[in-house]
Amino acid sequence: MVKAQKNTMKALIKSTILIVVTSLVLPSCVSIQTSPVSGNKRAYGYSWEQELQIGKDADSEIIAQYGLYDDEELSNYVNELGQELLRVSHFNREDTPSEYRNTDFTFRVLASPVVNAFALPGGYVYVTRGLLAHLENEAQLMVVLGHEIGHVAARHASQRAAEQQFGQLAIIGGAVLGESIGLDGGNILQLSSQTAQLLFLSYSRDDERESDQLGVEYSAMKGYKASEGGEFFRSLKRISEKSGYNIPSHLSSHPDPGEREENIPRLANEWSEKGYEQTIVDGDEYLNMIDNIMYGDNPREGFERNGIFYHPDLKFQFPVPAGFNVINQPSAVILVNENQDAVVQFSIDNESSTPEESVKAFLNQEGVNTLEQNATQPNGLTGYEAEASLQQEDGTSLTIDITALSYNGNIYNFLGYTTSDQFGAYQSEFNSVPNGFERLVDSSILNIQPVRLELIKTTRSGSFSSFLPSNLPLNIEPIDVAIINQVQLEENIPSGSWIKIPRQ
Repeated sequence: MVKAQKNTMKALIKSTILIVVTSLVLPSCVSIQTSPVSGNKRAYGYSWEQELQIGKDADSEIIAQYGLYDDEELSNYVNELGQELLRVSHFNREDTPSEYRNTDFTFRVLASPVVNAFALPGGYVYVTRGLLAHLENEAQLMVVLGHEIGHVAARHASQRAAEQQFGQLAIIGGAVLGESIGLDGGNILQLSSQTAQLLFLSYSRDDERESDQLGVEYSAMKGYKASEGGEFFRSLKRISEKSGYNIPSHLSSHPDPGEREENIPRLANEWSEKGYEQTIVDGDEYLNMIDNIMYGDNPREGFERNGIFYHPDLKFQFPVPAGFNVINQPSAVILVNENQDAVVQFSIDNESSTPEESVKAFLNQEGVNTLEQNATQPNGLTGYEAEASLQQEDGTSLTIDITALSYNGNIYNFLGYTTSDQFGAYQSEFNSVPNGFERLVDSSILNIQPVRLELIKTTRSGSFSSFLPSNLPLNIEPIDVAIINQVQLEENIPSGSWIKIPRQ
């Protein structure tokens, strides 16, 4: 019984955290269509028109969840490179079926510190600032962008949807790199929440290999040194090993980064033998574009330290109960206990004008049974709180503690819940969070700034470690900086080399 309750709670936690992209659960109907890549007949779960709509509808959800990185010049740069690759891709070839030709693509830079890239059906490609910080040159970026264009061109998501219709194993997923290295903080729930938002099926190893082939093909045709993509996957392997979230190849849908490190140069050589000269690297131009890029989490958007969650921009703080992990996302802050059977969700209510209105809007939902409610004034703030219960379809009863507070022109909601039989054990912890909500006055935290990568040019030769400052920002280790630069700590760095140094 306990195990069943825990599984129920885990499912509920995940469903609460996720922002569902409804367009991606369009009813699909398997049909045989011509592949724009191979020209062969393949089974697809969606029509091409549906895929175009899926991408368009989901794009706004992705932006709302991750946010766009605030650097117009860098965003334009990534988009221009992506558009260049499109000109040699299957979307612009005479032998490609007409319905696919000249498909409009959108390339975006997301404000996420996670090292990742992914694509939505229909022509939406995303790279994170975290990924850009780890690349060393334009050639590497081209291989990544080409890889994502390849997923769209080969219609891999639609193929996996077709397989699901046939009753084969399906796994929610989609992020091309995130599964290999873990997500920020290594939180499993965050991994689930971020990938599941895409709501298309996880690519197979063969899908990934095909996209690697296409990424190399498109890059080589534009004259880029596609073998550089192997260097990035070497770096990705190091990130994976350091994070502790390295997924064995037999368990992951993605090929091992070490395998891709070897295969990509081999694929690049095949295109060289076909007569495609690959000389463009453009390291200096690329590094100049990412100079001053944000690195790691942005503390201005909230962070936890020593059991307190701080939000410098919104000027508040609240306690985090012992044993609870923090998942900070643009839409909400989720506190999940280690057993994953209790949750506190914190968010802004943009619909209500008072705390009482906010709480009652929740209580008035179908299926919610109000147990008690009253006004409250934690730390002198105007508030309203209630206790309610909710019966799940499987018969599990949940008890919910909800508090709304008015502060600096916003209505903030705290929603704590667990199974009813465990509510008594967690009630004090649920109450401690809103009761500890207060104004942030510590100037050192109010003025904290994000870490940024400063591009410096060496004036001497020496080991990479010799160029590192003694006062690296908090939680950044020398090995992290070496990985960012795709070098070893004791590797000799020639004079006149550009290196990325984190500063705060």
